Amino acid sequence: MESITDLIHYLNPKVLIDTLLAIFGNWVYVALWFVIFAETGLAVGFFLPGDSLLVVSGLFAAANKLNIWLVLIAFFLGSAIGDSTGYWTGRTLGHKLFNREDSFIFKPSRVQKAHAFFEKYGAKTVILARFVPIVRTFAPLVIGAAEMPYTKFLTYSLLGGLLWINSMVLAGYFLGGVIERALGIKLEDHIEKVVIVVVFLSLLPPIIEYLKHRYANKPAAGEA
Repeated sequence: MESITDLIHYLNPKVLIDTLLAIFGNWVYVALWFVIFAETGLAVGFFLPGDSLLVVSGLFAAANKLNIWLVLIAFFLGSAIGDSTGYWTGRTLGHKLFNREDSFIFKPSRVQKAHAFFEKYGAKTVILARFVPIVRTFAPLVIGAAEMPYTKFLTYSLLGGLLWINSMVLAGYFLGGVIERALGIKLEDHIEKVVIVVVFLSLLPPIIEYLKHRYANKPAAGEA
């Protein structure tokens, strides 16, 4: 139980960045790269902070504790390489991963649904997945298993990475200062609240989509 509590403590973006700075010093950007790489490219990294880490890193950069350009580069490379790693894992091992329908995550039917979804909505789903926690971890695996052409996937993956990284990091970098001046507080002292807001905003789109889908289908179900 104590180890779980410690893990949750270190997953706090402020604590995580402070710890990485203390351990790696100027090499902290390599560590930040790896966190985003693991969160986007390794299935076991789904629990790592993504959106909140980006926003808080922007706050740290605004406070001159990190270099904003190195932060943007490290995160972008981590997201790009992570996405491609997930894609090729799904592409090469997809049939082995998705071979049990009773599996909680890797169901063959999900590959078929993903393929049909991409056929209907196009590659823009690669971009949208970037902004949804957990989904961005598993989306490249499913997309690779569904055999979307890699050049098409890479184009939208890079575009999605640019939009995701820049919007989140620069929101912390610029909006953080605006909010601090408006409210007369230091956001660094209220990181937990910042994380809650970021996570809530990240989960809002899929929640809205789920509710729309659920209530839109109710009349049809009643008629049937």
